[in-house]
Amino acid sequence: MKVEINKKSIEVAPGITTLAQLLSHEKLDGPGQAVAVDNVVVRRADRDTVTIVDGMKITVIGAVCGG
Repeated sequence: MKVEINKKSIEVAPGITTLAQLLSHEKLDGPGQAVAVDNVVVRRADRDTVTIVDGMKITVIGAVCGG
């Protein structure tokens, strides 16, 4: 199964079924990360309940400090 993360197509590793697992596997689950799936923001508390589907478009944005 393939998904898109930040406009980059990736093959989902076997055994990964949730958004939380995918973000952890791709090392995108750190603090300050905002995540949207198909242009809908997903709260951190809900990432374990979002099932990965083929063709899903995921956007990850990290908070940056500074001026």
